[in-house]
Order: sequence, then C-alpha cells, then structure tokens
Amino acid sequence: MSTIFGIPTPALYGQILIGLINGSFYAMLSLGLAVIFGLLRVINFAHGAQYMLGAFAAYLLLNYLGVNYWLALVLAPLIVGVIAVIIERTMLSRLYSVDHLYGLLLTFGLALIMEGAFRHWFGAAGQPYAAPSQLTGAVNLGFMFMPIYRGWVVVASLVVCIGTWLLIEKTRLGAYLRAATENATLVQAFGVNVPLLLTLTYGLGAALAAFAGVLAAPIYQVSPLMGSNLIIIVFAVVVVGGMGSILGAIVTGYVLGVLEGLTKVFYPEASSIVIFVIMAIVLLVRPAGLFGREE
Repeated sequence: MSTIFGIPTPALYGQILIGLINGSFYAMLSLGLAVIFGLLRVINFAHGAQYMLGAFAAYLLLNYLGVNYWLALVLAPLIVGVIAVIIERTMLSRLYSVDHLYGLLLTFGLALIMEGAFRHWFGAAGQPYAAPSQLTGAVNLGFMFMPIYRGWVVVASLVVCIGTWLLIEKTRLGAYLRAATENATLVQAFGVNVPLLLTLTYGLGAALAAFAGVLAAPIYQVSPLMGSNLIIIVFAVVVVGGMGSILGAIVTGYVLGVLEGLTKVFYPEASSIVIFVIMAIVLLVRPAGLFGREE
C-alpha cells in the first residue's frame, strides 16, 4: 500500500474528503452569516438554530407529509426563510439603530428558545434521515471509494456558494443591497424599498443555513444540538475570512475544513483546536480577517 509521509494514501484521501464535506457546511453557514452581517450589521447567533430548523423541517416533511428529500431541499429553506422574515420584521428591525450587541443578544436568546423547544419535543438524541436512493452507494475513483452522497454535498454547496456570491456581487439587486448598507437614506431616495431589501437579506441568510441543514441531515442525523455544536466553529471561520466578506466566507470555509481534516491525520490531538489557533494568528497579523476591509 502506498503512503505519503508514512500515512496510507486511502486514509489521507478519506480525511481530505471529510475535510471537504465539513468545509462545505462551514462555507454555506459562514456565507449566510457574512451576508447578514455584511448587509444588516447583525451578528446572527440564531444561525445554528436555523441550520437545525432546516434539518428538522426536512425530517418532519418526510415523516408527516411524505415529502421526499429533493422537494425538502426547496421547501425547508423556504419555510425557515419565512420564519426568519417574521423574526426580522417583528424584532430585529427595531434594533438597527442601536448597538450591535443588542442584535447578538436577541438572536442568542432566540437560538436558546428554538433549541430548547426541539429538545423538549424530540429529546437530545439524533433522528435518522435517509439519503435519497439516487445518491446511495459509492464510486471507485481509483485511489479511493467516494460515497456518492458526500460528493453531492460538496458539489451542491459549491453551486449554492458561487450562486450567492454572483447574486450579491454581480447583479443589480446585489448592488442595491451593498449600497443600502453604505447609505440607506440615499438609496431609498431613488425609490428602492430598503426595509424590504433588509428583510429579504435576513431571509436569504437563514435559507442558506436551512439548505445546509437538509444536506447535513443524512450525514449527521437530525438533532436539536446539531446547530450549537457547529456555530462556534462557523463564527471562527467568518472571523478568519473577514466579517461581512462573501468571498472570504466561502474560501475560508473550504480551506479550513480541509486543514482540519489533514490535522486529524498528522496530529489528531490538535484537530479540535486548529481552526481557533489559525483564527488567533490571523487576528494578530490582520485584525480585519484575510478578506476583510479595515474600517
């Protein structure tokens, strides 16, 4: 069996694949956080709970309405997006004129309420959610066997991340959104409904988290704790990429996911802290993050 630095190549490639899968979720979740913070200036601590809601929406749609995985990929983000729109209109919109800390505290409280409610109804144990039959099995790549569903997760997350970046950076709607964060009064003077734009932005960020939750359900199971276990790492990814940087969130999510996977091969003891070590180093060298702009 061939080795690289004394590590069997199947084990090395397997950890790289796991790193890519984790990086896919880091990228999608940090992308949603970056969109919300970059355009609304809200530190959305409820993002992990919205990720969990997406997984539970798919689980409940399947078990109570018979909705399959493919339709759940569309319906679950829409459901969570609508819930997020209601939250933004009734609560968050009242906090834009005050310190960012109030938005963080509100969303943190909402996350605790949502997690506590689902723990009460479903318990802390994970609920199984099967992958669709079209994506079961594995493909022989020559150097490793790759589970088809894992490959689908990486491809789907890449498409969603790139599509969101193009929407924000290359379209007229994205230009309006970016302009509204710089001077909302001036943009509104041109006839643009800025409050509606902000509401839709928060809904989009939550929908991205829910989409990631549906993708994660067959891999990690559906659990009320799945969001809280991931959100701290995602915040670290956002800080490394640069708060509010769309491109930074995507690139950093995938890179840190792969580095975490490689660390599990070469130095397993450090795999749980490597992302936070990198965050500390980046903040010392470049406080705005790798892709962030200095204020």
